[in-house]
Parts: sequence; C-alpha cells; structure tokens
Amino acid sequence: MGKIILRLDRVMADRKISLKELSDRVGVSNVNLSKMKTGKISAIRFSTLEAICDALRCQPGDILEYDPDAPGEREEG
Repeated sequence: MGKIILRLDRVMADRKISLKELSDRVGVSNVNLSKMKTGKISAIRFSTLEAICDALRCQPGDILEYDPDAPGEREEG
C-alpha cells in the first residue's frame, strides 16, 4: 500500500514564506503547520487545505503527492 506525502515545505520554500507568515494568513497554529510540514499528521481538513492553497496560490496537488511504492500505514481490524 502506498502513502500520501506532504510537500508543504517545498511549496513554502518556492514561495519564500515562513511558517509564522503562513500561520498568520491561514489561521492555523505554528505547531499544526509544523506537523504538516514534516508529514507528521494523519488527516487534514478540506477547509485547512483550501486556506493553505489560497495563501500559497497553489493547487492541492502541489502540496499532496501519492507514492505507490512507499510503505503506508494500514490499520488492522
């Protein structure tokens, strides 16, 4: 099973925007954005994704990438 990879750090670097500036524009805490930036989240709200895309003037596909070969996390049950 593949894995979704967050590329927020790359888009932020391309746009030359700091975590604090993005946090102020989006209304999401630095801590939560930092977790997104490092890929340490398991979900994202569409409203948050929309706000990030608006602030960075990008598409969701610029931030999210699917790697079919990466080991994913699968819940057993």
